Amino acid sequence: MSASSKKTIYAALAGNSLISITKFVAAFMTGSSAMFSEGIHSLVDTGNQILLLYGLKRAKKPADKQFPFGHGKEVYFWSFVVAILIFAVGAGISIYEGIKHVLHPEISRDPFINYIVIGLAMIFEGAAWYFALQEFSRAKGKWGYIEAVKRSKDPTIFVVLFEDSAALLGLVIAFLGILLSQLTGNAVYDGIASILIGLILGGTAIWLAYETKSLLIGESANPKIVDGIRKLATAHPSINHINEILTMHMGPDFILANISVDFSDSLQAGEIEKTVALLDTKIKKKFPSVKRIFIEAEARRFR
Repeated sequence: MSASSKKTIYAALAGNSLISITKFVAAFMTGSSAMFSEGIHSLVDTGNQILLLYGLKRAKKPADKQFPFGHGKEVYFWSFVVAILIFAVGAGISIYEGIKHVLHPEISRDPFINYIVIGLAMIFEGAAWYFALQEFSRAKGKWGYIEAVKRSKDPTIFVVLFEDSAALLGLVIAFLGILLSQLTGNAVYDGIASILIGLILGGTAIWLAYETKSLLIGESANPKIVDGIRKLATAHPSINHINEILTMHMGPDFILANISVDFSDSLQAGEIEKTVALLDTKIKKKFPSVKRIFIEAEARRFR
């Protein structure tokens, strides 16, 4: 993960830590259910950023006998845990508080405090969201946003962007809920806003879990890298045919590649060894994320 990507998490962590405190203070002072849900939202986001940073630290652990390919998948595991926490804690508490407030409505006291906190939160969340969007836009290249999320091998980038996007939408809903409650004198709108915030968190969690699941199981490298490996191998005069190229991401910047090739029958054992070493060097030079390569000699497969 790039240094700028890590800064995105630190920026979100700092912002959410401060915002969660102000939201809880405002919630306890005014009795607003929507503001309390927003406080839970920011608190969960703060915990999520801590988990992502922990996952990044764990992923840097060197390979050992028990984990010969390193600990890179820790990033995927903790990203999945983040999605579960958003769903179980953030969405669950927000929906519960909203339903409780709808069943037993209570007009917020001095809602002006809520408006101040929401305004400040929008500024901080907006800045964090813009920072995350800039990093995501840089990382996605020519891909569209949806395609980039599906193809991305570093979930920490889009996890933060999704969280910040959900946070901004939640703030808008909280503002409308509090405003409608004040204008109509009906506190039910405050509770409905809390339920909607919970549903947003639930939807975000489900989407994040879906996108990180394939990475956790073992997703292949992007087609561009696989095609590049195939071209390098095919171009070598000692190789007659490429039977199969299997790749797997062991982490955002760690690709494992297994290549089945049909070598020329005239090659001696020593020449095959030199060909394997040369191909290994060329692939790693062109694609630095390909860290481990296994090349096996097999007769050409006819399908």
